[in-house]
Amino acid sequence: MSKRNYVIFTLLVNGILPWILYVWLSEYMSSLAALTIATLVPLLDNLVHLIKHRKLDAFGTLMLFTFLLTIVLVLLGGSEKILLVRESLITASVGLIFLASLFFRRPIMYYLALRFISTPHFAENWNYAYFRFVMKLMTFVWGIMLTMEAAVRVVMVYRLPTASYLALSNLVLYGFIGAAVLWTVIYRRHSAAKLHQLKQS
Repeated sequence: MSKRNYVIFTLLVNGILPWILYVWLSEYMSSLAALTIATLVPLLDNLVHLIKHRKLDAFGTLMLFTFLLTIVLVLLGGSEKILLVRESLITASVGLIFLASLFFRRPIMYYLALRFISTPHFAENWNYAYFRFVMKLMTFVWGIMLTMEAAVRVVMVYRLPTASYLALSNLVLYGFIGAAVLWTVIYRRHSAAKLHQLKQS
């Protein structure tokens, strides 16, 4: 399987397929039951990856975590405000995982990039101090953006009427994510060029 097809397959199995399965099953059973079944898809993919490669897959594990956290939040129930806050709690949790990974030997962005970037000998770049700085900075920026996005939407939940929140929520979500993606694309091009110069020197 080519790297491109592998990336598409990963996104399909860990993201799109569980969502489609959840939407479809929700028509025939409770949301909790549908969500639990949908979670089995990334869980099985993680188990296969663990058996095959003897290590967990960063992206699959991250997706599995969000599904499991969603199940926990559904079980907690709560008021209308709590229901609206659930999605932000998931975003905040993922952001905190990014930030917490900075205290480990290699940040989570390195493992995500390792999974999706098809550059030959990508792992060898870790030998360069500048590359390590880039991976840590990207991890930090995404962690901050995700936690800030969650914080803004939580404030919106308790400051705005529900109708207003629903109208503006996705704008905030896509605004923060879009800004993070745009920064990542621009910075990756700049850092890749600089890393190439370092390798040539």
